[in-house]
Amino acid sequence: MKTLLLAFLITFMPLTGMASGSSVHLDEANIDPTDNASLQRGAKYFINYCMGCHSVKYQRYSRMASDLGLSDIQVEDNLIFTTDEDGAPSKVGSLMTINMSDKYAKAAFGVVPPDLSLVARSRSPDWIYTYLRSFYLDDSRPMGVNNSLFKNVGMPHVLWELQGLQTARYEAHEEGAEKHISHLELTQKGSLNEAEYNTVVRDLVNFLAYVAEPTKQKRESMGIWVILFLIIFTFIAYQLKKEYWKDIH
Repeated sequence: MKTLLLAFLITFMPLTGMASGSSVHLDEANIDPTDNASLQRGAKYFINYCMGCHSVKYQRYSRMASDLGLSDIQVEDNLIFTTDEDGAPSKVGSLMTINMSDKYAKAAFGVVPPDLSLVARSRSPDWIYTYLRSFYLDDSRPMGVNNSLFKNVGMPHVLWELQGLQTARYEAHEEGAEKHISHLELTQKGSLNEAEYNTVVRDLVNFLAYVAEPTKQKRESMGIWVILFLIIFTFIAYQLKKEYWKDIH
């Protein structure tokens, strides 16, 4: 018993400490992985705005089409913009990789943009949602923007035409002291208002959460039946045990 208790404390106490010790506020994404329309819109936004630099190399176009209720023809006509090694359009059965080479990415951005297949699991949907709404103007950065959640980010604000441009407002501080952002203020409007932009980001995050765990919905629905089976089996096994041992006792 002591060994089990010690193992529990070793396993979960560091996680509890990390969670409680974080001072970063994350906005709730409130995604709905069962909303196919949202997932379809999210796929459109990701491919049009993000996939020039970021791949999701563990996902296939055909799997995405099947899971999101799209036909192969719809995907081929509207969502495939990459080519294979021979320059021909990627097939619907291809992995969702990008054409930009690591060498070019390194020269252009100073770092190779990461694959985003598992970002929703490694960072969380709330983190991505907050991140995509936290860019602000910063002339000191190579891309002209920074991010209040991810300091000194190397990524440009690819959704700026939709959101607009924000300026950081700082808390009062003494001269020479480190400045802390109090809030971000929209100083140049985009094509969408705040609610519309939040919906776009939510759809995009919803899609990335799906890509990170494509079988999640099926697994969870199957899990209900598995648990139900185990409950019934346990009841039957217990009754069998009572019947078997009644004459012995």
